[in-house]
Amino acid sequence: MGSLFEKFTHLTQIEYLLLTFTIILFVFLWILYFNTREKRKLKAQMESNVTAFQKTCAISDDAIMILSENNKVQYANNAMIRLLELKDNFLLKNLDTTAQIKVKKEWFDLGSFVLEHHMGLNDTLLSYPTSQLKTSEGHETPIHFYMDSLLMDLSSTMVSYVITIQDLTKVKEQSNSQFKHQLTQLPNQLQAHQDLPAFFAKAHLEKNKLALVLLHLDNFSRLRSIIGYEQANSVLEKMAGYLEAVGADLNLKIYHTFDNHFLLTVTNVHSMDDATSLVEDIQQKLSSFYKLEDVSLHLTVSAGIALYPDSGSIRKLLDHAYKALAEAEKEGDGKIHIFIPENFNSQYDELRLHNDMPAALKHGEFEVYYQPIIQVKNQEVVAAEALIRWKHPQYGLIPPDVFISLMEKTGFIIKLGQYVLDEVLKQQKRWELFKFKQIEVSINVSMVEINTGEFVEHVEKKLGEHQINPRLLKFEITEGIAMSNENETVRYFHALKKLGVGISLDDFGTGYTSFGYLKKFPADTLKIDKSLVDYILTNEEDQRIVKAIIELSHTLDMKIVVEGIENKKMVEMIASYGCDYMQGYHFSKPLPVFEFQKLLR
Repeated sequence: MGSLFEKFTHLTQIEYLLLTFTIILFVFLWILYFNTREKRKLKAQMESNVTAFQKTCAISDDAIMILSENNKVQYANNAMIRLLELKDNFLLKNLDTTAQIKVKKEWFDLGSFVLEHHMGLNDTLLSYPTSQLKTSEGHETPIHFYMDSLLMDLSSTMVSYVITIQDLTKVKEQSNSQFKHQLTQLPNQLQAHQDLPAFFAKAHLEKNKLALVLLHLDNFSRLRSIIGYEQANSVLEKMAGYLEAVGADLNLKIYHTFDNHFLLTVTNVHSMDDATSLVEDIQQKLSSFYKLEDVSLHLTVSAGIALYPDSGSIRKLLDHAYKALAEAEKEGDGKIHIFIPENFNSQYDELRLHNDMPAALKHGEFEVYYQPIIQVKNQEVVAAEALIRWKHPQYGLIPPDVFISLMEKTGFIIKLGQYVLDEVLKQQKRWELFKFKQIEVSINVSMVEINTGEFVEHVEKKLGEHQINPRLLKFEITEGIAMSNENETVRYFHALKKLGVGISLDDFGTGYTSFGYLKKFPADTLKIDKSLVDYILTNEEDQRIVKAIIELSHTLDMKIVVEGIENKKMVEMIASYGCDYMQGYHFSKPLPVFEFQKLLR
């Protein structure tokens, strides 16, 4: 080491300069090599980034193009090539396209439009979010158009321009699909709500009548259970097709609002009779329009009609159509009901009643009334029907026909039914303790309660809790409701019979059930509907029907209760037919428990 140092110190000036030059040259070459290698890496990275950019843009649904300052195409992805119909050799050539862009209601050549706006860009994004593009074939496409400047090389001032065109066709299709029924592709309820103001305005300005017709395919749930899901959907599709054809012929607008409901807007109607005739024609065609394995299905359609101005204000016309449909459904299958304001004048606000129900139950506003059932042979009170009344703080005593249907729709009937059962069993226990006459009490029950799947278990639990003889309790279910779900009704009837309680089929004779069905139902009692009794003193047909029901029921070991007894002549006539029990205002109206107890004493 020492000798090397000595040699270095003895170098001549020329040798020293040569050594220094050699070292500097080595360092320079090393730096040059390093910079070249880094540039190669950077270039490779940039090339990789460009490749990634191109691949990303190539699969983009949006059309992307890069233009030079002099309008030469530097890049265009597949979407842009298709949209502008660019030729194979378009790169590094002036933008050559016949496409036009619509800006503020005027059409411009796309190439010229882009070139003219180069200078105005600077650092500002040029944006036309709602525009139109027209191709050489004249086809117009809804688009979003964006153009921005881009500095391609940091070492120079060369500026390029990025153009993005978003094709809104699919977006528009997706948006439109929100306003169509998925199954039938008819306009849905959302579309109806958007269209109705225009119909209303037209009717108002032209002083014409406008009808909203709501059609409801009756018993659709039951039909679906019989023919299956796919066939039921096929029925709806064919019904939609038929209504579309009717709409085209008569200039009607058809909507498939939901499930088995359709809305028709009729602008060329002159009277209520015109609207009714239209619906009757539709009903007749639909009754046998669908065939399943060469067998025509008998289909019925209920309809609710609201007519402007006859049915009230335009603002509530659709609500009135729904109310009319609800009334039509109450009347039975295939019925038509027109909303007449004076027939629907109600002193009760349904929304308020709905909101007040939970608090009413909590605050004891509901009260059980009892209407006596009289044994014909000795004219004694042997049973009673429990009927609910609502003492509302604003409306006073509200009759059940006002709030029961509302409770069934909302499901609140389940809680109310549990309350009535509990109150009746408590009262039975009080009568037992205070040595009152022990009588059977009937409670009305709906399928909404039964279909909870817990009804029978709840009844069994309450009977045990209050220690009441099951024979003192009877459940009444209307004939129409029982027939709406025949198999389920029979199953629950048998389950209740096992508990020892009685079963009564209410409102019998309203047209739903034949006597053949009665053999399936384990009912103890039939209650003949009041409609068959109202005119029995003068109507011989009603007399024959009631007499036949009584005789045939006795052959099936069923007792008969006749409702609606209003006077002594009715009592004498119906007693002569062999009736077992009677009920009606001739004997007593429904009474609060403290008044009813006087009858028991």
